[in-house]
Amino acid sequence: MATLKEKRTCGQRCEDFGRFVWNSDNGTFMGRTPEKWVYISLYYVAFYVVMTGLFSLAIWVLMYTLSPYTPDYQDRLTSPGVMVWPNTYGEEDVTISYNTSDKASWMRMSNILHEFLEPYNDTKQLQCNPYDCTMGKYFIQKSFSAPNHTKWACAFPQSMLGACSGIEDPTFGYNCTMPCVIIKMNRIIDFLPTNSSSSPPYVNCTILSGQKNVDKIEYFPTNGTMDPSYFPYYGKLAQPTYVNPLVAVRFSLVGEKQAKVQCRVVSEKISYENIHDPYEGKVIFYLKAVK
Repeated sequence: MATLKEKRTCGQRCEDFGRFVWNSDNGTFMGRTPEKWVYISLYYVAFYVVMTGLFSLAIWVLMYTLSPYTPDYQDRLTSPGVMVWPNTYGEEDVTISYNTSDKASWMRMSNILHEFLEPYNDTKQLQCNPYDCTMGKYFIQKSFSAPNHTKWACAFPQSMLGACSGIEDPTFGYNCTMPCVIIKMNRIIDFLPTNSSSSPPYVNCTILSGQKNVDKIEYFPTNGTMDPSYFPYYGKLAQPTYVNPLVAVRFSLVGEKQAKVQCRVVSEKISYENIHDPYEGKVIFYLKAVK
């Protein structure tokens, strides 16, 4: 029967570990001589230098081939989304509800619109976008002729929204039953909404339910048109002062003063029947005024 191996004490184990760290008999440090440690250190230094160089070269080639102004791949953005303000988005739908007799209620809506329209202030727009654009035509720019190697952007002053600009009526009609909403189409770089600038996109709102509760619908600018001069958009770096063209819609609510509304940007190149994206080309919201 084999003899049981003698159990080593803690002191003996510490002595063995110390001999492993430094063996004076063989002149080794942790199992290797100083010469071997120099060789293995040089090997790993050279290895990581080469790996770092290859990684840096790959990143440089990638960045060299990418344009800082235009994304290489944007095939998922074939048609822009549409949003509505006041942006009181819920979990599943947009409900713009307010109480005409409660100042805090309708002031909340008007404050949202004032904050949203702050970049569209007439003075700011004329200072940031002084270029005199030709209305009714696409603003195609092949060179960076604006200051700081940028492209020009057309001004969209708040006053273009007429009665829904918040200038004449700071309440935007929310102190009564004539509320204004603002429709904005999201940006897509180099996107032209129509094949010809002679037929610009426009906003059209239809009442899906509660037709008898809406007496009149008004659009600002006239006919709800988004002028072609605001297209195409060249990106945030190329057009840092660009602002989206807007369309304001004023509803005259009567009867029960509530309705389900669909506002669509009408254009031959903007789809609106994508069941997977309910905000593509259109926005549906509930409008309700209580007293």
